[in-house]
Amino acid sequence: MQSKSFSARTLDAKALKSFAHPLRLRLYELLDEHGPSTATRLAALLGLNTGATSYHLRELARHGMIETVPELGKGKEKYWRIVPGGFSYGTSPEDDPETASALEFLLDDLIRQRGEELTRWRDEEATTPEEWVQAGGLARRSLRLTREETVEMRDEVMEVLDRYRVMADRRLAGSPGEPDPSLEHVVVHFDVLPVGVGHASGDADAPGDGAKGP
Repeated sequence: MQSKSFSARTLDAKALKSFAHPLRLRLYELLDEHGPSTATRLAALLGLNTGATSYHLRELARHGMIETVPELGKGKEKYWRIVPGGFSYGTSPEDDPETASALEFLLDDLIRQRGEELTRWRDEEATTPEEWVQAGGLARRSLRLTREETVEMRDEVMEVLDRYRVMADRRLAGSPGEPDPSLEHVVVHFDVLPVGVGHASGDADAPGDGAKGP
């Protein structure tokens, strides 16, 4: 059963290796959170010089991760934004250790980012307007499903998320300089994890590999 793609592109090996850089990941996060920004503003947020942020922004743009916003810049000043459509990391290549290492770094960083976002929400929830608290939600489900049912559920949820992603992208593209004040930054985490099917690296005695469970 072939997996559907819900992103505009899958990063190639060069893009993966370029993106697997702490500062570039942070710049991408800031553009995601704050919207179009200049190298000067991003440098101030990170406590760096503009030259450093400009270089890494150009590297992100070279691999199609971000782009300039012509409608906002004045003179030599450039505004940068995330390229709409999203992207996926793809699968780990067996014959390219360097790219595989970059992918591992990116996946670990994704877990780090999600943990920080959940912690941030818990810290901010008490001061968030009640209507927004009620609009959000945390959920976890533990299900017993076949592989086919798991794929079907995953794709159904991803189709819903993709529909709202397309709507949000179009809205921002239509007014890059003056976003609707009713809009807020909403983060959605969605994971489908068939835990227990495999075992942790180095766990040679895991049940299912010939060893007896407790």
